[in-house]
Amino acid sequence: MKRAEGRSTCPTNFTVETFGDSWSLLIMRDLLTLGKHSFGEFLRSDERIGPSVLADRLARLERNGIIARTPDEADARKVTYSVTERGLEVIPLLYEAARWGMGGVPIDDDDPWQAVMAMDRATVIDAWTDAVRDGAALFGGEASAFARLRTGEHVDA
Repeated sequence: MKRAEGRSTCPTNFTVETFGDSWSLLIMRDLLTLGKHSFGEFLRSDERIGPSVLADRLARLERNGIIARTPDEADARKVTYSVTERGLEVIPLLYEAARWGMGGVPIDDDDPWQAVMAMDRATVIDAWTDAVRDGAALFGGEASAFARLRTGEHVDA
């Protein structure tokens, strides 16, 4: 017998059920931090998620309103994944997970996470959110939040 979606109405339980497995949060990391948007891009992540697990987690994130699935304009057989407004709210969670995780893995001095964590938290989260809304991510390219923050382009409003 299949259990109903969700064990309770507790907000902590919803968060755990949405991101409690390693894959869902890593998919969100790839989308929000690295700007990945396609099934193939997610498959190529270092953690090597399997295709059936990836399909399942993408479907769950979509059902929960965290991501949206859009047919690719160039090839109708492909889809593009993007974050919803609700999904943008995951950015502070990813920020804090990365901050905490930096204490458990070796980080090079030139790792961009070092620079990000040295900046004001609220400014980083605002710039990151704005960059994702504009189609970019935290890292990668001139439109990234990191590039904007380093050049001083992002200023608190």
